[in-house]
Amino acid sequence: MFLQIVSDTTSTGVSITEEKLNLLDLTMKGGLIMIPIAILFLIGIYLTIERYMTIKKASKQDGTFMANVKDMVASGNIAGAKSLCANNGTPIGRMLEKGISRIGKPMKNIEVAIENVGKLEIYRLEKGMATLATISGAAPMIGFLGTVTGMIRAFFKMANAGNNIDITQLSGGIYEAMVTTVAGLVVGIFAYIGHNLLSAMIEKVVHRMEAAAVEFIDLLQEPA
Repeated sequence: MFLQIVSDTTSTGVSITEEKLNLLDLTMKGGLIMIPIAILFLIGIYLTIERYMTIKKASKQDGTFMANVKDMVASGNIAGAKSLCANNGTPIGRMLEKGISRIGKPMKNIEVAIENVGKLEIYRLEKGMATLATISGAAPMIGFLGTVTGMIRAFFKMANAGNNIDITQLSGGIYEAMVTTVAGLVVGIFAYIGHNLLSAMIEKVVHRMEAAAVEFIDLLQEPA
């Protein structure tokens, strides 16, 4: 909505002017509190997009990948299986590559190696998620802080005005109080939804990793 000035003339001949504020004007009315909210918003957008692309890439898996790995390992082509996993470029591929490199050692060592790589991959997937969760809680709180400071400004001007209270003197503080609340809630809701959606995506990847690890261990424990 752009800034519009609409003039109308009533039946009495009095001209009425109506102003409509655009989003930028409303943002500017929020005062300095809008700066940290805007910074959190930019960080939230960056983390959401960056994590989405990373997790989406990690979740891609060729339907024949696991079958090919099993066939190579079963046929004794350890080098080929390891090369296949290295070229896969996914957490599952890197996890299985570590397990294949430990073939010939005690089963416990293989399981520990796979588990350690799996933990590292999960850590990489969850990188930045704590920050996104913090933004979802901090942004509304900063918005409420702006509400409090805005109302303090409004009441301060009322106290100093005495009996000569002018509504225009109070508008700045009221604008700050309302705009910062809305902005903080919008940023918080965005970060909250983004965090939950990304967490669900990560959980799916983790389940696939666990299933692949179990399938690989079962393959090694099959009688020759």
